[in-house]
Amino acid sequence: MTPSVHHIVPDLGLRSLSGAFLLAFPALFSIVNPIGAALIFAQATSDRTRAECLALARAVAFYSFLLLVVSIWMGGAVLAFFGITIDALRVAGGLVVAVRAWNLLQAPEAVEARKEEQALQGGRTAAAESWRDMAFFPLAMPFTVGPGSMSVAIALSSERPAHESMMAFFFGLTLASAGMAIVIWVAYSYAERLVSLLGRTGARIVSRLAALILLCIGVQILAGGIEGIVISTVHNAGF
Repeated sequence: MTPSVHHIVPDLGLRSLSGAFLLAFPALFSIVNPIGAALIFAQATSDRTRAECLALARAVAFYSFLLLVVSIWMGGAVLAFFGITIDALRVAGGLVVAVRAWNLLQAPEAVEARKEEQALQGGRTAAAESWRDMAFFPLAMPFTVGPGSMSVAIALSSERPAHESMMAFFFGLTLASAGMAIVIWVAYSYAERLVSLLGRTGARIVSRLAALILLCIGVQILAGGIEGIVISTVHNAGF
């Protein structure tokens, strides 16, 4: 018996939503690396009370969610305004993601040291002020969600298959961002426990595994962009 349109449309929307979530969440987790970041967060907030650390964790998670969602929903439109095609965005975004992942694989200590310097510098400058003064800058941006994370979010927004629902796909990306914010909130809230449980060695192992996943995602996005450019070129040439 042939299924009705009412059965097909919801299925496509659900498939698009779940596919977007499963694509975006591993990529965002890999680039944000909340486990490794939590270890540095613990150092940056070592002079804060437990209540302040919990408040900071909530605020940073909320700001991180906003940064990711704005990048997902508005990033592609901004690039389109400048005449940048989806395939060009995929190639550029895939390269950025892949290079970032490669650097994390080859020298995670250097990336970790740079993030630690940003976070600790912000913590020192705001030491005598309210925790709110360091929640957005530097802890949310650029420490937790920096240019690399926003580039990944923009690149992910270009990965919607042509036959799938745009709203369902972007809602799936938004859910992945919300899931990432929850992970950030939990990891930062229990940063001191993570320090005692994992230590730097354990965090670097997690970072390398996450970087490998991110590298695969970057190559996938890059390959999709190259394929789109080749098909478009062949089509325009009349072959």
